[in-house]
Amino acid sequence: MKKVLIYVEGQTEETFVRDVVGPFLADKHIYLVPILARTKRTRSGRAFKGGIVSYKQVRRDIIRILNDSSASLVTTMIDYYGLPNDFPGKSNMPSGTPYQRVTHLEDAFRRDISHPRFTPFLTLHEFEALLFAQPEEILRAFPETPQADRLITELSKASPEEINEGPQTHPAARIIRYIPHYRKPLHGPIITRRIGLSVIRSKCPHFDQWVTLLETPINRKT
Repeated sequence: MKKVLIYVEGQTEETFVRDVVGPFLADKHIYLVPILARTKRTRSGRAFKGGIVSYKQVRRDIIRILNDSSASLVTTMIDYYGLPNDFPGKSNMPSGTPYQRVTHLEDAFRRDISHPRFTPFLTLHEFEALLFAQPEEILRAFPETPQADRLITELSKASPEEINEGPQTHPAARIIRYIPHYRKPLHGPIITRRIGLSVIRSKCPHFDQWVTLLETPINRKT
């Protein structure tokens, strides 16, 4: 069985990797290990986990994780939306489609780490976009919420990964506008499990490319 280490932004992504992506890949003899980002460490040595505060911390964590030579691959599941300004590639972002912009950042991230077993992944534009692969499941999770069905009307012509990154229009903001009691760590994993990995892959091509990569990790010498 091959081991893949996935550096994840928070508890929601950790649960998603473990409960949705993990079982699918386990059948292919690939073992996923999500590793939570560390936001800071106190003088006493206590580590606080979850969230991306600075690229400096991300880089430090990734280099540390790569020291595990038993892993066939080290990758990430970090939101594209809200990346810190010091993230590689942010200073010279190209115009173009979301796919061109996220590829630009992933390439810059890969070059900065510069390790043969590291291939990054950034979620377009954030985890909640995956829920829009089947927005009816969002409504199913909140059946008593007035106006929640406006989500489907609002996004009927948008593909999940192309929902934009405006402060009021990124995927999570759109959900909270109509469902203010949505809580990502609680509801996100439930809804994605109901949607299912195959549907998410069919609607989210950038995400699908990542899962395809995870299906075929190659042992490489460092």
